[in-house]
Amino acid sequence: MPPADTRYRIRVRMTARPVDEPHRSASPLELLFDLTFVVAVAAVTGQFAHDIADGHAMAGLAPFLQVFFAVWWAWMNFTWFASSYDTDDVAYRLLTMVQMAGALVLAAGVPAAADDSDYRAITLGYFIMRIALVAQWLRAGAEDSAGRRTALRYAAGISALQAGWVLRLVLTETGNVPSAIQLPTFIGLAVLELAVPRWAERARPTNWHPHHIAERYGLFTIILFGESVLAASNGVEGALEAAEVSAPLVIIAGSGLVLLFALWWLYFLAPAGEGLDDRRHRSYLWGYGHYAIFAALTALGAGLEVAVEQTGHDLKATPLAICYAVAIPAATFVVTHWLFHRPIVTEPVTHPAAVLSAATAVLILPLAAPRIGVASVIAAIAGVCVLTTIITILPKGGRRPWIPQVPVPTE
Repeated sequence: MPPADTRYRIRVRMTARPVDEPHRSASPLELLFDLTFVVAVAAVTGQFAHDIADGHAMAGLAPFLQVFFAVWWAWMNFTWFASSYDTDDVAYRLLTMVQMAGALVLAAGVPAAADDSDYRAITLGYFIMRIALVAQWLRAGAEDSAGRRTALRYAAGISALQAGWVLRLVLTETGNVPSAIQLPTFIGLAVLELAVPRWAERARPTNWHPHHIAERYGLFTIILFGESVLAASNGVEGALEAAEVSAPLVIIAGSGLVLLFALWWLYFLAPAGEGLDDRRHRSYLWGYGHYAIFAALTALGAGLEVAVEQTGHDLKATPLAICYAVAIPAATFVVTHWLFHRPIVTEPVTHPAAVLSAATAVLILPLAAPRIGVASVIAAIAGVCVLTTIITILPKGGRRPWIPQVPVPTE
C-alpha cells in the first residue's frame, strides 16, 4: 500500500512507485476488485457448464474463450497498472469502482451472449472497464512526467481499440458483419489489444513490482480454484435434487477436490516473484501465458460441475464428452503451467517428461469412459495428477523443491 502518511489524503500525486519497494503486497482495494471478478468468472463457468451438459461443448467453446478473454484482459490491465501507479486516493478508488461496475455489467450479459449471440451487455461492460482505465492512464500521464509518453500511449491504444470493439458491435447489430467473419474480427482486435502494452512500453517501461505481480496472479489463481470448487458444489446440489447420494457422486466429488488440490500444489511449488525480478524481459510471455492457465482452470470447473451433475440427471452429453471436459482442461493446465513458468526460473520444478507423460495419460483415460464409467475416469485423472505432484516434490539430490534453499552462514 502507499506510505502511511499519504493513505488518507483526498488526492495523492500519481507517480511511479519504486520497483524494489519493500513489503509490497496486494491492497484491500485490489482484493475487493478481485471479488467483483468472481461474479464474472462464475457467470462464464456456469454458462460453459450448461453448454457441455447440453452436448454443445464445441459450439460453446469459442464464446467461452471470447468472454473469458474480456474478463482476463480487463483484470490483467488493472493489475499491472496498479503495480506501477496505485495511489489509493479518492480519485483512484472511484475509478476502480467504475471498473468493478463494468465487470458486473459484463457478467450480466453472459447468458444473452451464449444463448442469442447478443454481445451488447458484454461490450458495454468491457467498455466501462476500459474507459475507466484510460482515465487512470491520462491521470498518470498528467502527473508523472517521466512516464508521460508511456501513459499517453496506453491511453491512446486502449481508446482506439475500444472504438474498434464498439464499431464491431454496431456493424454486427445492423447486419453489416457476416457471422463468418465475426470470430476473425474478434481475433484481430484481441491481437491488437495484446500489442498495446508492448508498443506503449517502448517509450519507457513501467515500474511494476515483480513480487506484487506474482502475488496478484497467485490470488487470482486461488479465486479460479475456488470457482471450480463452487462449480462442483453446484453439480452436487443438482445431482441431489434428482437422486440420493450414490457411489459415483461421492467418487467424482472427492476426486474433483483431490484433482484441484494437486493442481494447486503444482502451481505454487515455485514462487514467481524472484524469477520475474531476475528476468523482467520475459514477463510478457509469463503474463500473457496465464490466459491459457486461467482459462483451463475455469473450464475445469465447468467440466467438474457437469461430471457431478450427471450422476443424478440424464444429460445430453455423452460420458466421453463429459470426461474430456475434465481431461482437456486438466492436461492444458499441467502443460501450460510448465511452459510459461519455465522461462522465468533457473531450473524447472517439473521435468518435461513428467509433464508430457501426465498430459498424455490424462487425455487417453476418457477413451475408457464408455466401459468403466465417468466416476472411474475422473478418479484416474485425479490419480495421474496426484502422482505427478508426488514425483515433482520428491527430494532430488538432497533437495526438496518446495523448501527454499537458504545459505547457511559459516563461522
